[in-house]
Amino acid sequence: MDSKNVIAAIALSSAVIVLYSLFFIPEQPKPSQNLDEKKIEQNSDTPSLEQKETLVQISREDSLKESKRVKFENESIIGSISLKGASIDDLTFKDYNTELESNEKIILLAPRNIEDGYLIESGFVTSDKNIDIPNAETIWSLDGNNKLTNKSPIKLSWTNKQGLTFEKEISLDDKFLFTIKQKVINSTNNKYDFYSYGQIIRNKTPEIIDFIILHEGLIASLDDELIEEDYDDIQEKKFTKVANKGWLGISDKYWITSLIPPKDKSFKTTFDYKKKFRANFVATDPIELKENGAIEEELQIIVAAKRVDVIDGYAETLKIDKFDLVIDWGFLYFITKPLFFGIDYFFKLLGNYGLAIIAITICIRLAFFPLANFSFRSMAKMKALQPEMVRLKELHKDDKMKLQQEMMALYKKEKVNPMSGCLPILVQIPVFFALYKVLFVTIEMRHMPFYGWIHDLSERDPTSIFNLFGLLPYDVPSFLVIGAWPVAMGVSMWVQQKLNPAPTDALQAKIFMFFPLFLTVILAPFPSGLVIYWTVNNILTMAQQLFIMKRTTVKTVT
Repeated sequence: MDSKNVIAAIALSSAVIVLYSLFFIPEQPKPSQNLDEKKIEQNSDTPSLEQKETLVQISREDSLKESKRVKFENESIIGSISLKGASIDDLTFKDYNTELESNEKIILLAPRNIEDGYLIESGFVTSDKNIDIPNAETIWSLDGNNKLTNKSPIKLSWTNKQGLTFEKEISLDDKFLFTIKQKVINSTNNKYDFYSYGQIIRNKTPEIIDFIILHEGLIASLDDELIEEDYDDIQEKKFTKVANKGWLGISDKYWITSLIPPKDKSFKTTFDYKKKFRANFVATDPIELKENGAIEEELQIIVAAKRVDVIDGYAETLKIDKFDLVIDWGFLYFITKPLFFGIDYFFKLLGNYGLAIIAITICIRLAFFPLANFSFRSMAKMKALQPEMVRLKELHKDDKMKLQQEMMALYKKEKVNPMSGCLPILVQIPVFFALYKVLFVTIEMRHMPFYGWIHDLSERDPTSIFNLFGLLPYDVPSFLVIGAWPVAMGVSMWVQQKLNPAPTDALQAKIFMFFPLFLTVILAPFPSGLVIYWTVNNILTMAQQLFIMKRTTVKTVT
């Protein structure tokens, strides 16, 4: 029965590695696609909006110069709105760099006529084909303020030949929220029906990590149902759904572009790909524009870095259901998100996320202290019983049934459960995955340093034992980058192994001996923050185990 304990421990630990290799190892980024022009089909029951767009081989800078623009800026973002089409198609995050050692800022939105086009539009459409409505070619007029800030909104207007004036009042908060009040004023004696709409257009699939534990693509929450569609899914099949509440958008690992339709209105959401990716909504019920009257609706646009406090803040203040799920907390949400808040609390207290991870590791050990004590007491008894177990195996080596009966009788007499040693591993597995998820998806962990050579806790330890951690003057291939922290983790696991009962089977003993080395190699590419957690956890486990072993006495069996 002692062999079952060893096999179970190896199997449970191996589950981490097997699951990681099967599901969590990222593939190479998907190649970009060249895209052409196509119209936007808004709704099968409502009018379509024709868009004639041609991609051109010019730079982003030249493309921005092709139309007059209204600049916007606040504490978090900077960019511009094109007066041609009134689209938000130029946005840069001021606080986030593309690389750790770079000063180049993250650019998210781009004009429609370049390969990387990514933009947001909104407005009204009508079923009356005799009415001109604003489209991608429409040149809007700027009235009043010539720059959008969190203190000064802007107003755009355009009047068609039929006597209808379309207006947009756009305001910006101090972070990532655009609020658009769109209006149609009728100066004629005719009646019209209009449908409000909003849409996000992305010309091509961006470079994605393609992790099964991370959704990157089109996303929505519609009537309490979370919808996540990958780029390749939408290329194969269009998604549509009518809902009475919710939001929609396109999600990257760290960034979200989203639309929140007018409140308390039924709308149809469509995700499709017709040489461009489109996430749009259109109202299902028309608004009647009476003679010499006006109609108005309001929608919100959030183009944000996925900071937890910001996303949760918008979800609460704007009452956006499930908006916090734009951060992909995963199926272990009930562990992952509280774990983040715990780490973030210690970060604010200690000023370093590495120290925060160590602090949360101590808290986790304390939380499971009684369970671990039970396990370690049983393991200490198992270790003390080793001589008797060896004697029984030698005595009954030709009678397996008799050996099993004697072993069971021994365990029962000494009140030992050989499987109890697996309990700490069972506890660690969900916490391990949850912490990995936190390090991987939260922008707060991005580019966060620890002490010494760890400059980004969300990336692997960059050193390697094969050049003595940088002391020797040559680089090693990426598959040989086994850093100091993974080595420390492997050593701590090896020492911890020596405290456990040794397998009596020779083959099992050899397998168990190489297991720390195996895990060291496998875990080397993991985020360094996760390896720090595992190493500190091993050290704390050993300290607790030594304490229990000294206090545990076992009656000598003769």
